[in-house]
Amino acid sequence: MKRVLLLFLFITNLASANVVLPSVFSDNMVLQRNSEVKIWGWGSPKEEITIITGWNNQQYNVIPSNEAKWDIMVKTPEAGGPFEIIIKGYNQITLKNILIGEVWLCSGQSNMEMSVSWGIENGEAEAKLANHHNIRFFNVPKLTSTTPQDNLPANWEVCTPETMKYFSAVAYFFALHLQEDLKNVPIGLINSSWGGTPAEIWIPEATIANDKVLTASANKLSITEYGPNQPGRTYNAMINPLAGFKIAGTIWYQGESNVGANNYEKTLSALITSWRKEWKQDFPFYFVQIAPYQYGDNHFGGVEIQNAQRKTLELVDNTGMAMTSDISTTDDIHPKDKKSVGNRLAEIALKNHYKTKNTIVDGPLFKAIEIKKSTISVSFKNANGLYFKNKKSSLFEVAGDDNVFHPAEAKIKNEKIEVTSKFVKDPKKVRFAWKNTAQSDVFNVVNLPASAFISE
Repeated sequence: MKRVLLLFLFITNLASANVVLPSVFSDNMVLQRNSEVKIWGWGSPKEEITIITGWNNQQYNVIPSNEAKWDIMVKTPEAGGPFEIIIKGYNQITLKNILIGEVWLCSGQSNMEMSVSWGIENGEAEAKLANHHNIRFFNVPKLTSTTPQDNLPANWEVCTPETMKYFSAVAYFFALHLQEDLKNVPIGLINSSWGGTPAEIWIPEATIANDKVLTASANKLSITEYGPNQPGRTYNAMINPLAGFKIAGTIWYQGESNVGANNYEKTLSALITSWRKEWKQDFPFYFVQIAPYQYGDNHFGGVEIQNAQRKTLELVDNTGMAMTSDISTTDDIHPKDKKSVGNRLAEIALKNHYKTKNTIVDGPLFKAIEIKKSTISVSFKNANGLYFKNKKSSLFEVAGDDNVFHPAEAKIKNEKIEVTSKFVKDPKKVRFAWKNTAQSDVFNVVNLPASAFISE
């Protein structure tokens, strides 16, 4: 009887010391190609753990710390698969159907979360075509925590018509367009989004607490029925468990829930830099400029967020912005054309990150003004082939020292726009599309719209 009890205790002890992996390491996952990726987990202290990578049969060994944690860097090859990874300790885990390719983190609020099941444009037809075994989805559930978490309940899935219906449409179309140019390289998409959420909840709480401007902005967040409003809550539960999982970059679609906030460019900049710090990786961060919408006629909250997003491009390196004012309607905060959004983000990635494009992939962006008597000359980045949609623009306004803006006439000259107003003889400032519902009427040679702006 004593021997049976000892055997039971021995087996129980072994079971309790099993090697455990976070859920982001599972069957069907994608690992970043041509890289060193970190694999981590838990096990019994002093237990020797062996990792064998199927693409080269390389063996790696690691011993957990006294806190039962371990991690190891593993080299990955060029794109390919499927492969297996074997992790051996007191137990053995075999991860199957693994692909090596490009991994992108996709995050934000409802416009990133939005899937075919929400009713996007041509969604059902697109879903029927979504048999792509080399696109993989990792869909993070809505979670909150007051402290940073190490794991979350999710798993990798192969892209099928059924799984695609419930995954981020913007992310899916982004991946599909990448594959067209990258010759079918596997794409792994991690979607961590929550509709109705402000940016502050996606930022580490300490980052906000250590900055007076960010703290003041966070203190103004109102309670909503759609999700949390306290700094760090979704970061702790939906981002921190992923930190360190090697990615190619991030795409972000958020801002509607920050309408009315000041200094959004500082909030978004803090989010980008804090994530890069946690990953220890200066990955590209591409975001979507929010679409025009009827937020109200008595304020400029929506266009101020658009302008703050434009300014973030100047504040943070290795960023890009997809414009949407021409592919949306002003009466729907959830524009249905998600394919164009995904395509535009992919074009930015293909040019800036993958270097496979040499064409313009951005709309005209305000650069500078030059004042000559009663005329303001506005110069833009990406100004090749500037034109007005309806042969003239009605969206420019100028102001003098009194800071009161008046309608202005605009004409294109040498890929600059000259602006004058009969109401302002001595102009000092100019603004464009400065209304929550304004849809840009200035485009460049690749038919991308100019961003709203105000000169300062």
